[in-house]
Amino acid sequence: MTGPVGLITPSYAGDFERFSLLCDSIDRRLVGYERHYVIVDDEDMGLFQRFNGGRRVVMPSSRFLPHWLKRVPSLLTKGGRRLWWSLRAPPVRGWHVQQILKIAAAAALPEPRHCLIDSDTVFFRPFDIGAYAGGALTPLYCQRAAIGADARWHGPWTRNCDRLLGHPVTRFPADDFIGNVIAWDQRAVREMIQAIERATGMNWPLALCRARDFSEYLLYGHFVTHCPERLAEHEIRTRSLAVAYWDESALDRAAVAQMIAGADEATVALTVQSFSETSVSAIRAAVGLARDADPAPSPERQHVA
Repeated sequence: MTGPVGLITPSYAGDFERFSLLCDSIDRRLVGYERHYVIVDDEDMGLFQRFNGGRRVVMPSSRFLPHWLKRVPSLLTKGGRRLWWSLRAPPVRGWHVQQILKIAAAAALPEPRHCLIDSDTVFFRPFDIGAYAGGALTPLYCQRAAIGADARWHGPWTRNCDRLLGHPVTRFPADDFIGNVIAWDQRAVREMIQAIERATGMNWPLALCRARDFSEYLLYGHFVTHCPERLAEHEIRTRSLAVAYWDESALDRAAVAQMIAGADEATVALTVQSFSETSVSAIRAAVGLARDADPAPSPERQHVA
């Protein structure tokens, strides 16, 4: 072990029930971490305060965001959409801000390693996350040559990585570093921030807000793989810890259970994207964490990928 591992989850009121399920699964099935840091909009602090305590720390987003980036009141946005504005860059959405929060938190919080876990993830098997993320080498999830030049989102994100980090133009097909339950090393995050600021000539949150099309996971992966010293401190992992569902149509309990049943032994988590119409109760039931369920039997062993 190189040191303690922290967990980071940005969330907001719209993901409250999914976040609650994530916490239940962490409390029941995860070991090997120091703290679970939960970062929410300042106006959501009251709602999430019930989760504050023990190894879980609820923190306001204003602690990590630059002072010039302000939340637009929900009453002034269409459908209550979350927007942030400034005089320095075009408005950015909630998913942009969550990415900025992950980078800022991983650079500032005390642990030398962090695992980034979104609200729509749930652990369905016991797992020692300290053994996974806290060893001599940081696991770096990577899907080799998975991004084509014409990829609608991943293509622009990849090209912006080159510009933001000052790297040569990436050749396609490019590697994809986006996944669920992603481990980051703090020194690499801090050096990535420095690289962005050197390449763009501005502070890194402003550079990202002006870029708009970016991925925090692609930025980290591109930085590490272009830096021999940091790459030597990572171990490429091509198998994800989570099975994921990205469609909008709803899954029922049986379909969720089928996804879990089809997962290999190294897969310990399930991510059903929050924009899916799948009910949280269906996911709870499929992973054995229904509100009225009896306590699950003690696991025979911990899973370590």
